[in-house]
Amino acid sequence: MAKATTKTKTSKAKAGGKKTVTVEQTGSPIRRPPDQEATLIGLGLNKRHRRRTLEDTPSVRGMIAKVAHLLRIVEE
Repeated sequence: MAKATTKTKTSKAKAGGKKTVTVEQTGSPIRRPPDQEATLIGLGLNKRHRRRTLEDTPSVRGMIAKVAHLLRIVEE
């Protein structure tokens, strides 16, 4: 018989003590270049007023800078 295992969701950013940044999407990707829409999806955002807490790395900061006109930084 197969044993059922459960995985608990833990945020590595919170557990590891790494810096995080929380962003909220304020603008729509409609009528924007495809690369900006793809950047929002890469950040885990696809609809307005959604928030994501992301690890504060140079690559994430670059993505935020690329679509800064569509985002609002909530917490650093």
